[in-house]
Amino acid sequence: MRDFRGHRQWRTYGTLTTAFISALALAGCGASETEGAAAPSVSQVPALHDALPKAVKDSGVLRFAGDSHPPFRSVGADGSVTGIDKDLQKALGQVLGVRTEIKIVNNLPAALQGMLSGRYEGFNGPVQATAERERQFDTITWMTSRTSYVVPKSSKTEVTSAADLCGKKVAVVKASIVEGQLAKLSKFCADQGKPPARAIGLDDTNATLLAAQSGRADAAGMTQAAAIDVTKTQSDKYGYVSQTEEQGATTDNLALLVPKKSGLGPVIQKAFQALVDNGEYRRIMEDSGLKDVMVDKPTLNIASKES
Repeated sequence: MRDFRGHRQWRTYGTLTTAFISALALAGCGASETEGAAAPSVSQVPALHDALPKAVKDSGVLRFAGDSHPPFRSVGADGSVTGIDKDLQKALGQVLGVRTEIKIVNNLPAALQGMLSGRYEGFNGPVQATAERERQFDTITWMTSRTSYVVPKSSKTEVTSAADLCGKKVAVVKASIVEGQLAKLSKFCADQGKPPARAIGLDDTNATLLAAQSGRADAAGMTQAAAIDVTKTQSDKYGYVSQTEEQGATTDNLALLVPKKSGLGPVIQKAFQALVDNGEYRRIMEDSGLKDVMVDKPTLNIASKES
């Protein structure tokens, strides 16, 4: 589907343009960024900065929650975060005239509750835009994805397609897109007269991969983006199969989430559109091997529009 560079090698963009530094000084920003790295040249849009909630303008910081989920977010031993999520957030921050911070949390429920309680302003997933979530959150769809299953090459279980996972144990991130897709695969299994796949719910993608590696699970379910990243960087250890439409797969709309009550949704959507218009969105996506899952435009609350 797309080609990924190893998630340990993601580029960071930390040095801000002179104009943006001036804007941050006026906004009183206080979050730290990695020094010495090159920054994308993205201009602030004053009207969008003015539309931010007062608390964000006063602090100069837009706070994001994020779990460990390569290649979106890779967490180093020193706690540093790299990946496409950080690259996009920095670019959004430049458009909005604020800095961005990522706080690593254990799982999706922690990210959602943290936003609702006001600890974070946003969460960039990968999380599916659904009508149910859009009752509490505004969603800004910025990419699509399919579900894949990573299998250790050392496994005695022969898996040449997702159908071979019927009756097998599959590790998935709890409350994730993949958990829902695995349920659809299990229905496919039942329709074929086979036992369903058995889900093992864990906190993050790294945990699912460890479960497959240790033999606790036969495979680790994840977005195809993550599966390609794992098998590119560890091709001697893992292979993967993707779930087909016949097996219940659907193309998922992956979104950035912000609490609906914050009023940030329309502002973030317009900031994303600015990145599309100036080419920065395409540059980041193509540099990360994500060209095949780009969207033509970021859409606000796509699930509610489709229902």
